[in-house]
Amino acid sequence: MIATWRKKRTEKRVTKRGFMKKTIKELVIPIQFTCPISLDLMKDPVTLSTGITYDRENIEKWINEGGNQTCPITNQDLKSYGSGISTIDPVLIPNHNIRKMIQQWCVENKEHGIDRIPTPRIPISSSDVSELLAKITNSSKLEMQDSRLCEELVTRVKNLASESDRNKCCFVTNGIGKVLSSAFLELSKGKNAKNASTEEVILSTLTLFLPLDVKSKTILGSISSLRCIAWFLKNGSLSSRRNAVLVLRDIMKMEEQEKVEILLNIEGALEGLVKLVKEPICPNTTKASLLTIYHMVINSSSQSSRSRFVDVGLVELLIELLVDCDKSICEKALGVLDGILSYEEGVKRAYNYALSVPVLVKKLLRVSDLATEFSVSILWKICKNENNGDCGVLVEALQVGAFQKLLLMLQVGCSEITKEKASELLKLLNVHRDRAECVDSLDFKSLKRTF
Repeated sequence: MIATWRKKRTEKRVTKRGFMKKTIKELVIPIQFTCPISLDLMKDPVTLSTGITYDRENIEKWINEGGNQTCPITNQDLKSYGSGISTIDPVLIPNHNIRKMIQQWCVENKEHGIDRIPTPRIPISSSDVSELLAKITNSSKLEMQDSRLCEELVTRVKNLASESDRNKCCFVTNGIGKVLSSAFLELSKGKNAKNASTEEVILSTLTLFLPLDVKSKTILGSISSLRCIAWFLKNGSLSSRRNAVLVLRDIMKMEEQEKVEILLNIEGALEGLVKLVKEPICPNTTKASLLTIYHMVINSSSQSSRSRFVDVGLVELLIELLVDCDKSICEKALGVLDGILSYEEGVKRAYNYALSVPVLVKKLLRVSDLATEFSVSILWKICKNENNGDCGVLVEALQVGAFQKLLLMLQVGCSEITKEKASELLKLLNVHRDRAECVDSLDFKSLKRTF
């Protein structure tokens, strides 16, 4: 009887708190409000020429990414508009009535956690983009230059491209990269202090459309444009320096020796890149700086250019950076260091720097396969040029555990080139094993005998 009384009291309390005898009606989205593709609530309903309504994002993926020109439901061909490039775009008519009904339904069911969908912005058309780009071209021409108007127009492009991926794709299709690159080149020729603000906005906008096409990068790779980018790299604000290095990285990916030599001969360009590594703004900026320097190192041919990488203290800076950095930055820093040590001056600086061998050995088998390959290559370049009688570098490598790690590498497996360098390093180290303890005896202190 006591148990029955306790059970009734518990049921009464639970019912009072709303945990029992309370049924929640499942909320069902009306079928006319759902997209036939995703079966989710439509946020921006548009109607095709076939009369079927879809959510804009889903139908654009069907058309653009899938390469389809038919209606998913009726399988009928979609009508297009305009001429030239724009004829590939089927007509997407915003269905305002359905959108308003969906918004009203969201408001009526807000107690179920349904948020009202915002009224979508109308995407820019191809004709509007063409007209806007033509105005930018005219306002940037040297003979009738209007930097203030050009800045306003480019700012409008930036805002529209930031609204949606659809707008961004529309700008790319109509050649935004070439237009902005040409405008930047024309303004850089003007040598007007008022142009700096406009050039800064163009650089910022260009970063939205990376990677650029080959034509755009060729225009930005001209002497005048590179001088202007280098100026922002050295003297600009934090955001300007970030935008400058992102664009510069894209240009240097072309791996053209001529552009590398031009950039190296611009006063302050290399120092600006090194400063971004030494005083980082953000991880993306550091990675972009390292990649830019890497392309400059591997594509530079003149002896004077090679010595500049060493003279700015890049070898020591990279080794210090390797002490504590993430995987991506570590791989890029090792890649740059490996490139610099292809020069005799770089090998000498790394050989004489106390942290070189300990840091490089530490990276073996610790970060990634790519980092390990770079580390082996760098160690091989340092150790094979051992000219001192005491062979201090080889002994130091033995003391910090290089011999064991290299042996393990050969057992685990690596590329043929890395295997050859690791084998040669083991031969060099093996000669001096009597001068250093390869295996720390303390490693065996916790082992117990079996007898």
